[in-house]
Amino acid sequence: MLYRRNNSRHWWTRFTTPDGREVRRSTGTEDKKDAEEYEAKLKQDLWRVARLGEKPRRSWQEAVVQWIAETEHKASHEDDLVHLRWLDPHLKDKMLDEIDKALVDQLKVNRKTQKTKRHPKGVTNATVNRMQALLRAILRRAEREWEWLDKSPALRMLPEPKKRVRWLKRDEADRLIAELPEHLADMVRFSLATGLREANVTGLCWEQVDLDRRVAWVHDDEAKGNRGIGVPLNRDAVLVLRRWQNRHAERVFCYRRRRNGMETWNPVTKAGGAAWRKALERAGISNFRWHDLRHTWASWHVQAGTPLHVLQELGGWQSAEMVRRYAHLAPEHLSEHASRIETGLKPVRTFSGTPETNKATEVA
Repeated sequence: MLYRRNNSRHWWTRFTTPDGREVRRSTGTEDKKDAEEYEAKLKQDLWRVARLGEKPRRSWQEAVVQWIAETEHKASHEDDLVHLRWLDPHLKDKMLDEIDKALVDQLKVNRKTQKTKRHPKGVTNATVNRMQALLRAILRRAEREWEWLDKSPALRMLPEPKKRVRWLKRDEADRLIAELPEHLADMVRFSLATGLREANVTGLCWEQVDLDRRVAWVHDDEAKGNRGIGVPLNRDAVLVLRRWQNRHAERVFCYRRRRNGMETWNPVTKAGGAAWRKALERAGISNFRWHDLRHTWASWHVQAGTPLHVLQELGGWQSAEMVRRYAHLAPEHLSEHASRIETGLKPVRTFSGTPETNKATEVA
């Protein structure tokens, strides 16, 4: 039976399959004749599934529901939802086997060129790639785990420029801290002492801290890679934590708020807000995000001689590749090798004085 929903322009179909299942589905069209053809084909396909044992065709919407149910624990779950909301109007009426490379290529063009108030020139290749990576992950799981697809399409990512690691020098960090309110200043100090991510700093609870042993820890469900992190606390981190004892019963970092004549301490939920941006401006620091404090911490460690494998463990990185991007900041260990060819070069002769004297000076 074909019918229209009150909030939909498209025709919908409703019927019962040979094995007793009720089907309600949008036909994806406003034309009644096309809707009738869609309904007839759908009934035929489901009859073949029920009577001949053929694999049922699955829709994109079914895959999205399955994906969300299986990945709600992911740290990037909210990012997934943002991309899925963008994909919904483009794929909501598609079956999985209809999503091919040509369709994905068109999606990439649409995503890249779509202009919004926030992105008046369109989005970057990196944003398109994150969307495409999610789409590819869902299709691959549909093929390899759910067995809903015979083969998922091979997708090619757009090129992304490699960005340099953004970090602060010591004097820049001091200038920034001096411009911040108390709670943000100490959160910056703590971040530079531990390398913890923003969410782990704002969400840090006293039950995760042992000042006697000078350690803290991030639980598995709070870590980006779902692997707990042990955090050794140096003197700078300990001094910060001691300043914040007895202010809030549960959370470490909070801020003072006055309402209706009463003063309370409220947990910090986000660090990189307006106060952060204004402090950066006053300190004369540009192109710097809160996450770059982690890059700064890692850069300082490498420049101080911390081995990369130790830094990887301190930062909780699963891949050594993530740590190698800091290696160029400490090339001292290559000095011995660079000096091996010094003796094979002749001294550079520079000339000084007047053309008449034409005196030569050797430079070692």
